[in-house]
Amino acid sequence: MPFSLLKLRSTYKNINRVRQIINVFLKYGFGHIIDQLRLHRYVSLKKRLKTFGQWPVVKGPTVPERLRMAFAELGPSFIKLAQLLSSRPDLITAPFANEFKKLQDKVPPFPSDEARKIIVEEIQLPIDKIFAKFQAEPGAAASIAQVHYGTLLDGRDVIIKVQRPDIREQIETDINILTTIAQLMDKHIPESRFFNPIGIVEEFSRTIRKELDFSEEAKNCLRFRKNFENSPHIYIPKIYSEFSTEKILTMERIDGVRIDDIPAIERMGLDRRELAKNGVDAYFKMVLEDGFFHADPHPGNIFAMSEGLIGFMDFGIVGRVTDEMKETMANTFLALINKDFDRLIDQYIELGLVPEEVDLIAFRKDFKSDLVYFLEPLYGLTLKEINFAEYMDIVTHLAMKHNMKIPSDLLLVNKAMLILESIGRELDPDFDFIAAAEPYASKLVREKLSPSRIYEKTKKSIEEIGDFVVVFPRQMKQIIRKVLKDDIHMKLTHIGLEKFIRDMDKASNRISFSLIVSSILLSSAIMHATGVGPKIYGFSILGLSAFGFAFLLGIWLIISIIRSGRL
Repeated sequence: MPFSLLKLRSTYKNINRVRQIINVFLKYGFGHIIDQLRLHRYVSLKKRLKTFGQWPVVKGPTVPERLRMAFAELGPSFIKLAQLLSSRPDLITAPFANEFKKLQDKVPPFPSDEARKIIVEEIQLPIDKIFAKFQAEPGAAASIAQVHYGTLLDGRDVIIKVQRPDIREQIETDINILTTIAQLMDKHIPESRFFNPIGIVEEFSRTIRKELDFSEEAKNCLRFRKNFENSPHIYIPKIYSEFSTEKILTMERIDGVRIDDIPAIERMGLDRRELAKNGVDAYFKMVLEDGFFHADPHPGNIFAMSEGLIGFMDFGIVGRVTDEMKETMANTFLALINKDFDRLIDQYIELGLVPEEVDLIAFRKDFKSDLVYFLEPLYGLTLKEINFAEYMDIVTHLAMKHNMKIPSDLLLVNKAMLILESIGRELDPDFDFIAAAEPYASKLVREKLSPSRIYEKTKKSIEEIGDFVVVFPRQMKQIIRKVLKDDIHMKLTHIGLEKFIRDMDKASNRISFSLIVSSILLSSAIMHATGVGPKIYGFSILGLSAFGFAFLLGIWLIISIIRSGRL
């Protein structure tokens, strides 16, 4: 049953936002998608009459380019969604992912008076009771927040991150809209189910809501600070909790330069090779030891400080890696560099990336053949010559080809590693990313075979067997009881009927429309024959009006049928 306007009104806080989204997608040539989602009925009557239901075709830009432009025009929520999708080439294909990477989360700042007002409301203190200095001009502005610089009363320099006014309400409205669009895609566009639109929107809503809660970012920062408290090379800034809330984050200001500002680093007399090594080492520690990593390590979030320290900033987006995933990543990495493709395939199967319905014998044969074909040329190079980004592009491409579903956190790791390799090579052209990773991967594999680890795994397996022995008889009883009661239901899904239903819907609409036109013509004839109402030149004005209206509707119907190409 199609979604009604009444349901849209009850679901969305602002029906105008729904129309705005639809109009933007029409503008960029996605009218066919609007039709498939049954949303054309929410296009204004004026526009529908003007186009006769045939949406404009946009020539020039590619489909990924047009979608990127549409997302950019629709604002913060869609930009953030595109940035999330840019790390999922396994779901949306590389051309779309690469295009979405071009989206910049930069918007004009909101007035500093508004920022001051939010700070006072959140901290419950006047500005001069918090800061000795507060820079009115924002240092940076993005879709969710903007940054101001200041100095606390005790002289400590800080960064104050202030959330945009009303941004939560805007994003919640968009999440509701996106949720319904995802449901419609799942229902009316069967081929979209491959990339799981409902799951993507759910993941996006979790991520964006965490980003909107600055207390979550504060907790992340404190955890990183604890993980690196004994590190001689990495610095994590302090959080001033007494001046931080869900909408305000007050953090120590790092005195340093961007990690990609090579001239400034050289003026500071810092060793670029050491910076590259220490930065990448820190990241492997995050991923393969701590299982908690910075998921947005672009150069604007990493600083080179005096004495060779590296400072990390902006902890709004983080990733987590389970112990099982850490082991699998380490084994995968070692399998890649040792050209052990059978072991690599085993790791993918163990991680659950391979669909259950796949014929494993055929999968192993086909996937190994692809690995040999695409990766063999790289093995003629030294480790230093191998580009890790090229490695990961090939592996991701093959995963897509074989319909593997890669966990989002694993893709975040890959994305972060690619950024870090780029930074490392910029700092040190001879930087060997794979050699830097090898000790961490080898250590993790050795730890897997340690007596304590084997004991823990054995203990866990025994507990799982015990749970199974207890639960299995109960579940079997429930199944038998349902069979005896004839309470077993089967779910059947009809695939490919959506287009047929859509065509039938159009045909029935045209028949109804034709009947209406015929009724108006008949009424016009009766009015003329009976002489109802005032006349002009002997003809009933009401009859002529009805005839003219029916004539226009008939012409519109004929043109729409001709333009559809189905006479």
